[in-house]
Order: sequence, then C-alpha cells, then structure tokens
Amino acid sequence: MADYQLKMAHLYGNLLNTYGDNGNILMLGYTAQNSGVHLSTEIVSIHEPFDTKRYDLVFFGGGQDFEQYIVSKDIQTKKESLTEYIENDGVMLAICGGYQLLGHYYTGAHGEKIQGISALDHYTLSQDNNRFIGDIKIYNDEFDESYVGFENHNGYTVLGKNEKPLGRIIEGYGNNGKDQTEGAHYRNVFCSYFHGPILARNEILAKRLIDTALVNKYGEQARQAIS
Repeated sequence: MADYQLKMAHLYGNLLNTYGDNGNILMLGYTAQNSGVHLSTEIVSIHEPFDTKRYDLVFFGGGQDFEQYIVSKDIQTKKESLTEYIENDGVMLAICGGYQLLGHYYTGAHGEKIQGISALDHYTLSQDNNRFIGDIKIYNDEFDESYVGFENHNGYTVLGKNEKPLGRIIEGYGNNGKDQTEGAHYRNVFCSYFHGPILARNEILAKRLIDTALVNKYGEQARQAIS
C-alpha cells in the first residue's frame, strides 16, 4: 500500500477543548491509520499564522465563553487565509464554537455580538433561558448517510443561501429547533453541534474527511489505493 501522508491543523486546540471534541482528533488518526495513511497534527493558536499550503485537513472545536472570545479576536488575523483554504476546497470539520466562528457572528453570553470571519454564510443568536440538549439523529440526503450523536447548545443558528445542512433532523433539535436542519456543509467544510465526539459514533464521516483530503492531495488514485 502506498505511504500517504496528511497534515492536520488543530485550530486553537490549546484553548477550545472543553467538550471532549479532542476525541475527533483521535478518531481521525485511527481512521487514517486503518487506511494506511500517516496523519500528523499541529496546533495553530493565537499569534500564529495559518499556512494554507501546509495543511490537508483542519479541525476547529468549541470551548467556553472566555476562551471563545479570545479566539474571536485572534481569528480575524487568520480570516483571509482560512477563507482562501475553504474556497480552495480544503477539508475542515468545525464543531459548536468553531462552527459559529466560521459564520458572520454569534451572540455571546451577555448579549454581545461577537464577530466571526464570514467564511460561511450563517449567523448564530442566543436563546433566552433555553438550550437544545439530548440525543440527535440526522440524515444527509447528498451522501445517503445517517449520523447520530448528542447536542448541548444555546446557539440558534440560521444557515445562509449558499449552505446546505449537514443533515435534516430525524430526532432532536439541530441548528434552531424550527427548520429541521443540523450543522452546515459548504464545499469540503463540515460543521455540527454534535458533541461526544461526533466522529467516534460516525466513522463513515471520519472516513469521508480522510478520503477527501487524500484525493485533494494525491488525486483519485489515492482513494482507489486505500479502498
């Protein structure tokens, strides 16, 4: 089997690591290893540039209010490079706070408007005295795949016209509890509110992320070699 190499950036991994979503890093490594792929990971944090040519895959998790506020300021310095990465079909998984910061803005714990980078066309409001909590199941029509997990978020997210949901709700609340959508999918960016982490219960999505990154880097022959 060919010796394929992938490099992943863990955006603000030393700050946004509250909800067990670091397990997504472990799951991506496990999935890559099972496919004969060596996956290495680097944390890209505050005061550090994001090199669009260096990384084949990006993970962007969530955290508590204080840490997310710090990140919201620093990420503006990475706005241009992250948007370029996304528009060039770079592969990314963004969970909760990471998902919100890729959009236009989200509402903070005290009602303040916190700017995202507008790389994706959504925005997130804060609910009054309510959270979406519980088991969740969604179905992705494009891939004919179902994903299951657990959600726990105050955010009320509205997708833009150029975004597809990661899936439509079968069970649970999703983005806003009204329009039957959960998460977002734009180009090769996959966003979700699933904690737990999402990839531990949805290996098919982990495989999709690894395979897409491989094809981006090595061409379609890489997919055939590891299938």
